[in-house]
Amino acid sequence: MNKVEGVIFDWAGTTVDFGCFAPVNAFINVFKEAGIKVTMEEARAPMGLLKIDHIRAILNMPRISGLWEEKYERLSSEQDVEHLYGKFKSALMASLSTYTDPKPEVVETVNSLREQGLKIGSTSGYTQKMMDVVVPEAKEKGYSPDFYITPDGTNSLGRPYPYMIYRNMEALKLTAAKNVIKVGDTIPDIEEANNAGVWSVGVIIGSSEMGLSADEFNALSEEDQEKAITKTRQTFLQNGAHFTIKSMSELPAIIEQINQLNQGDRVRDQDGGLSALQY
Repeated sequence: MNKVEGVIFDWAGTTVDFGCFAPVNAFINVFKEAGIKVTMEEARAPMGLLKIDHIRAILNMPRISGLWEEKYERLSSEQDVEHLYGKFKSALMASLSTYTDPKPEVVETVNSLREQGLKIGSTSGYTQKMMDVVVPEAKEKGYSPDFYITPDGTNSLGRPYPYMIYRNMEALKLTAAKNVIKVGDTIPDIEEANNAGVWSVGVIIGSSEMGLSADEFNALSEEDQEKAITKTRQTFLQNGAHFTIKSMSELPAIIEQINQLNQGDRVRDQDGGLSALQY
């Protein structure tokens, strides 16, 4: 069988939480409480990682590291990481339920894929406790994958490791990597897909990479919207995505392209060049 059998989605910024604001706001507030002003761009940069790894990544940024050393007269430690992560978890859990609305076109697209016989999986940078809030809330609003897993289920080996994708493939009985698509909104999503050997699709509008709320995006002129879309698309492609979609309604057409590529035993990327994904 050479057709796509399953699609594995990310959560925040991909299927729910337009713009991926729940974790970003929590990161900014936690560092602010510690006396360190982190910008929105800095808070978003490691998005997609396991959240404790995300905190480590922020602390390792040269500017943040310098501010920390200036304030505390020492480099940050693993104890600092654990302390900030504890604060982050509390802050995120307090607000998480308000960031579970499915993004536009997600419910309709997923239902259509299911009608075609595709399995729907998911991976996340959230912990299991966080997903215990997100999953039932999203289900009530119409979105519920067939399977989900967090880094808690892979010995804390989250993105960019491929193991969450492998667990999806096992649970959903997907036969081969070339028949699997991973859809995400961050660079670690793309790296996770490439490390697993599956097709990588970056979703642009409402992504963490774009970093705009629905109101902010809709307030842009048509020209500025296209600039934001182009910039995000280029970032995804430059970091190894095989395809990009502006929004979820474009995914079925990408699936059809991949089916044709698999049938022809040729693998090409969105710009028409040979892809690194070869079988």
